[in-house]
Amino acid sequence: MVRLTVLGSCGAWPEPGRACSGFLLRHEDFRLVLDLGYGTVSRLLEHCPDGAVDAVVITHAHPDHCADLTALGRIHHYEGHGKLPLYSPPDVLDVVRAAEPEPAPEQVYDHHDLAATTSVGPFTVRTWRLPHHVPNWGVRLSLPGVTVAYTGDSGPSADLAELGADADLYLMESTLQGPSPNQRPRYVETATEAATWAARARAKRLLLTHFWPGSDRKRPAAEAAEVFDGEILLAEEGLTVTV
Repeated sequence: MVRLTVLGSCGAWPEPGRACSGFLLRHEDFRLVLDLGYGTVSRLLEHCPDGAVDAVVITHAHPDHCADLTALGRIHHYEGHGKLPLYSPPDVLDVVRAAEPEPAPEQVYDHHDLAATTSVGPFTVRTWRLPHHVPNWGVRLSLPGVTVAYTGDSGPSADLAELGADADLYLMESTLQGPSPNQRPRYVETATEAATWAARARAKRLLLTHFWPGSDRKRPAAEAAEVFDGEILLAEEGLTVTV
């Protein structure tokens, strides 16, 4: 059994009382964090009071997905938890180094290139490079009988169907609302587009996230329901889903 808790649901910057992208996955005694955007660590500490998580996966180097990595790194460093196991694109370390050069990231994090990662703790890992402004990796985490897939941020891509194929829970960014923009290339999606790929993937449940601050949060579910027949969930801080 895997439990997923939403730490943050906003894209770009956090709305009052919310946080940016972040999720906590728990399987037995293993605690894995997916992304740590603005405001996520304070919410993480509600579930992991000592901050001693087992691993962190960061999909890409935008601060709404990685800014609070420095906060969790400080906890591990100064509280003596040892190096924080970090799986990310290499440029995430550049963001950390720019924010806090001392102690050097190499002293704080046990870093692994996400693109070359095949396992994290008990999870088997597969990754896909998805279209975004910076290198972004969609992540598929599997245990026997359970699969959770997560896009990070992504524009439309046929790889989204493979990433989420038959997933028990598919976390997909849905930054935009309404008709699909004509802009090409494009690096984020509408809720309708996300749901279309989830349907092609035959995902069992769809969790929409990465909502633009101030947008209507009821609208994505209605738009997604037009093309996806499975259960649709909207990311909400504190929401916990059993997979």
